[in-house]
Amino acid sequence: MSLITDVSAEMITAVLPLYLVSGLGLSPLGFGVLDGVYNGVGALVRLAGGQLADGGGGRHKAVAVAGYGLSALCKPLLLVAHTLPVIGAVLALDRTGKGLRTAPRDALISLATPPERRGQAFGVHRAMDTAGALCGPVLAFLVLGVAAEGYDAVFTVSACVAALGVLVLVLFVPGRPGGVGTAGSATPSGPLRAPALLRMPGLPRLAACAVLLGLTTVSDSFVYLLLQRRFEVPAQWFPLLPLGTAAAFLLLAVPAGAVADRIGRRRLFLLGHLALLVAYGLVLAVPGGPPPAVVAVLVLHGAFYAATDGVLAAAVAGVVPDAMRARGLALVGTGQALARFACSIGFGAAWTAWGDGPALALATAGLVVSTPIAIAALRPFSCPSTCPSRHRTT
Repeated sequence: MSLITDVSAEMITAVLPLYLVSGLGLSPLGFGVLDGVYNGVGALVRLAGGQLADGGGGRHKAVAVAGYGLSALCKPLLLVAHTLPVIGAVLALDRTGKGLRTAPRDALISLATPPERRGQAFGVHRAMDTAGALCGPVLAFLVLGVAAEGYDAVFTVSACVAALGVLVLVLFVPGRPGGVGTAGSATPSGPLRAPALLRMPGLPRLAACAVLLGLTTVSDSFVYLLLQRRFEVPAQWFPLLPLGTAAAFLLLAVPAGAVADRIGRRRLFLLGHLALLVAYGLVLAVPGGPPPAVVAVLVLHGAFYAATDGVLAAAVAGVVPDAMRARGLALVGTGQALARFACSIGFGAAWTAWGDGPALALATAGLVVSTPIAIAALRPFSCPSTCPSRHRTT
């Protein structure tokens, strides 16, 4: 289901930055605001998705279906959205669907998996998800090459694929894979109380570090725009740039999850940000560089996601009881997404004011400062007996 859905989503993601900046003449600041809204709306809704999913003994599948269905409905709306305010509204609605579905989907995965293999399980999911992300830009590239109305054709095909993904979810994904109401779920389901969640051992540090590092994580769209401009990548090849990230993510997600289960999820999460730091340094150091430099940046970008995306979810699942699993995942994910929302706006403003190089240098400096702080904050800890499983080390 995630593979199919990501084919649809990444078709849009592959063409949207160039469509908005080059086609509609949007400034980097304007794109930063729109990109921030695109991600920030989903972050705010994620808390509601977690609360709805955990309520009433666990409605994870129902909430996930609602979220995926809402995003699918937004794809055909892009066919009639030709002004920036309307496009912004459609993208915000699409992110609302993503916000609803993310926490219940990750809760379904964690509840169906033994605690000692959660890193690997999330790695498998992210690998399938990324396989879709790999196919989506290729499909968008092919559609743009053969269709007279290229962007509208991409939006139409994306809508059809999204509908197929929702159908697979409804028909084939189990609604109650385990976990809820069993051992380790002593915390009752009820209204979301963030202070109560943040008193759980280990969770405040995970949440704080996700926010801190998110403030210096430049959005994917800006990374691809930087590569296109600083490395002089021809515009017709722009939709293929996400393929490098997706290919590295696909190849590394499962091994990274397995490594995280062995060496510690927090440790691999931090190593992933070091890979991102090297990628930023390459973009700054070799503007107009050869194709191997572009490949290296995209591989490092994919390695960053392989070491952080599912690994963070597995780490959070290790310190939150079953009955509050979706809410705990939503809380940390919301903090991280809001931080990246702020980064998108700030990066777009810096690019508009000073240019792309100084903007990236500022983000790189922020990551240099924040990574050692996160390393100190996430030093190894052991959960007391209140942790949700016998595997206490996260």
